[in-house]
Amino acid sequence: VQLLESGGGSVQTGGSLRLSCAASGSTYSRYYMGWFRQAPGKEREGVASISPSGLPMYADSVKGRFTLTTDSAANTLYLLMNSLKPEDTALYYCAAAAWTSSDSTLRPESYKYWGQGTQVTVSS
Repeated sequence: VQLLESGGGSVQTGGSLRLSCAASGSTYSRYYMGWFRQAPGKEREGVASISPSGLPMYADSVKGRFTLTTDSAANTLYLLMNSLKPEDTALYYCAAAAWTSSDSTLRPESYKYWGQGTQVTVSS
């Protein structure tokens, strides 16, 4: 599966962005799909994930602000980000895994396929 992210940009604190992850070569619903981010000097961290059965999971830092949605017809995942904070600034990646355990869906090491990333910058 190939993944292509888009939708990043620069916003002010409190603003919103919607990231897209277009999958090709295979259907995303066959995989565990995840959104990850990496800020300069920090490790890559899991933001949100969804299982093939449609069960979403969110990192505590984004619960209530970020929502992962899917469009099967477009073979695309989205990450709607509301109430953005400066600490959300990072390069955001979409990733896919054929399988992972339920307690590992937000761990980057669980994922084999990665997109190139899209930059999100939140200014105060």
